[in-house]
Amino acid sequence: MIEVLVAVFVVIGVFFAVVSAIGILRLKDIYSRAHASGKSATLGVIFIMLAVFIHFISQGEMNAKVLLAILFLFLTAPVASLMVTRSAYRNGVKLDKNSITDDLKEMYEMDRNQSK
Repeated sequence: MIEVLVAVFVVIGVFFAVVSAIGILRLKDIYSRAHASGKSATLGVIFIMLAVFIHFISQGEMNAKVLLAILFLFLTAPVASLMVTRSAYRNGVKLDKNSITDDLKEMYEMDRNQSK
């Protein structure tokens, strides 16, 4: 039963990793690519690491390092993706021409007007 659970988690992790890779290759601007890498790749790695944890705990080995790695990855990867996109936006990297809304434009214009 444990092998089936481990296999299911690995398949789910690989699915998210492949979706992330396709998103990085196919999406047009840095904002969409960062979303693909920040969300799905994180989920993919977490599922694979959960499979590793379950596999080794079924062998009688408790490895807290894997749990800590899952926790740190879960906390840091989406935040890093957010910081990359915010930095790109502040440095003037343009949105894709097919983008409909720019939710940050109004906020940054208000900040610029208040700082003058």
